[in-house]
Amino acid sequence: MDLKDLQDAVKEDVALRRRQQLQPAGGQGDKLFPPTYPGDNGPTHVFESRRINGEERACVLIDSVQSQANRLEEALLVAAEAGLISLPRLTVDFPGAGLDSVGPISVLEAPHRIFDAILRDSTLDGKPFRESDLGKALRKAKPDDATAILQAAPTALLFGAWNSTGEGGGLGAKFARVIVSEVIGVDVPVEEVADRRTGEINLRSAGRRTGSRIDPLGIPRSIDIYKDGSNWAFDKGKLSKRAKQVRPSEINHGNIAPSVDPLGVTCAYALQTQVLTFAGLRRLRFGMDEAKNLAARTWLAALGIVAMIEGNRQGMALRSRCDLVCEGGLAPLELVAFDGITRKVEIDTDRAVQLHEEAFHAAREAGFALDSEPVVLLPQEKLVKLVELSQQKALADEGSEADEG
Repeated sequence: MDLKDLQDAVKEDVALRRRQQLQPAGGQGDKLFPPTYPGDNGPTHVFESRRINGEERACVLIDSVQSQANRLEEALLVAAEAGLISLPRLTVDFPGAGLDSVGPISVLEAPHRIFDAILRDSTLDGKPFRESDLGKALRKAKPDDATAILQAAPTALLFGAWNSTGEGGGLGAKFARVIVSEVIGVDVPVEEVADRRTGEINLRSAGRRTGSRIDPLGIPRSIDIYKDGSNWAFDKGKLSKRAKQVRPSEINHGNIAPSVDPLGVTCAYALQTQVLTFAGLRRLRFGMDEAKNLAARTWLAALGIVAMIEGNRQGMALRSRCDLVCEGGLAPLELVAFDGITRKVEIDTDRAVQLHEEAFHAAREAGFALDSEPVVLLPQEKLVKLVELSQQKALADEGSEADEG
């Protein structure tokens, strides 16, 4: 595929997709640990029946659309910082404000992307970011003219963004994601369990996770201990009035009793489905010039292709005991026409990067102000203080909402 082919696809086709089969890094049949979510009977995985190749199959969610978006953004950030691709982006320089422990935070790492509070509570050229020229332009951006976002943080258009803290009490502009990626496990052994209260049948893993710890000091749980924050003592009078009586395990001493939980799965294979919608890209406009619109959409498409390929090439270490690798090599991309007819497209890493750079420079030549170096913001004093107070409380072991999550 060359740049002209990609331009034609962006103009005429519906989507570019890939369905990639994956296996555990430990080999087929090795146990995987999908994400856990709160359940009535403790943590659980997300199970559901899906119709795959005409059959109902028991499946488990291994990596959600939202989580995959974060991983693809991370892959693009790594590629940009390595000089592999040209990528406009914003970065908040926390070390420049004396917070070396935080490090710089890119718009690709901020939870709400271009409209995140981290950027909102920073400064650009000495002004609060929202009041800077760039901030004002971003606040005005709409899907019918997304030029400001394209030039400052194009990944926000790829992965979606919502100006939920802007004007109108959450009625700010919304930009739907144009790239979707998800990973599920297929043919997962499950058990049916009836809810004791409602009789509803729920699915749970047929796999088991065990846990235990033997304390080399042999400290029994019967010893009386009092704890206040991170401090503990045998005599409550040596601590503040807030001190509470706890077990040794609550100060990380003593044995952890053996436990068995219905967690962890095996599966025939994991399936990653990725879709880059050209129809969605065509809903984005960047002014009245159709040549500029095509140049912008083509560049975003090329950026999405890099994300899809780099996301796999850099490795899929999703979480502890959940490393995946491609089965039988990288599956080809497929162009999907309006009538459902597909045709394969072979694009390797080098070609994807080359295609992106060609599209990037074509967009710049079309009149967009694009810079491969990040725009650097500084956190406002109140944001610095907020982070410092949070760190102090964490060190004092005072707990917080984040700690309880």
